Amino acid sequence: MSAVFPARVGGHRPPLQELQIRDAIEADLPAIVEIHNAAIATRISTAQLEPVTVEGRREWFRAHSPVQYPIWVAELDGAIAGCLSFREFLPRCAYRGTVEISVYVSEGFRRRGIGRKLLQQAIALGPQLGIHSLVGLIFSHNEPSIALFRAAGFERWGFLPGVARVDPIPRDLTIFGRHV
Repeated sequence: MSAVFPARVGGHRPPLQELQIRDAIEADLPAIVEIHNAAIATRISTAQLEPVTVEGRREWFRAHSPVQYPIWVAELDGAIAGCLSFREFLPRCAYRGTVEISVYVSEGFRRRGIGRKLLQQAIALGPQLGIHSLVGLIFSHNEPSIALFRAAGFERWGFLPGVARVDPIPRDLTIFGRHV
């Protein structure tokens, strides 16, 4: 399934051109990797601690199916401004239909509604993908992501204290969820 949804976005910066959310193609992988590596450096939005390479992410990219576990990119002004990926939450059959989502927005495009639009599309198209529940695993100190997910109707479904070690600080993980 390929979806493109134009939307007008605004925010704290000047108005933007049309935002298009579409299925990622392999040619988008360098931009996706760049966005992900910038997130790694912040130490607040991913448990990945070492930068990744395009070649190292090819298998991850190819393992995603546009029909079941897509990767979407948000394209704005000719640039990949953000991405959202779906992945299996847990492998047991009873969890089929519950997926984990990850959202990343390029630093230069933050606070413009891009993450919100990506989440809105995941919520809207979830049932067409066979999804009934979306889950986001967010470090508890990542206040911008928590605010984003709460604004999209996600609720705190769980809390795992000190389960991650980041440089070697213990970090709590909060699980946010929403039925679609």
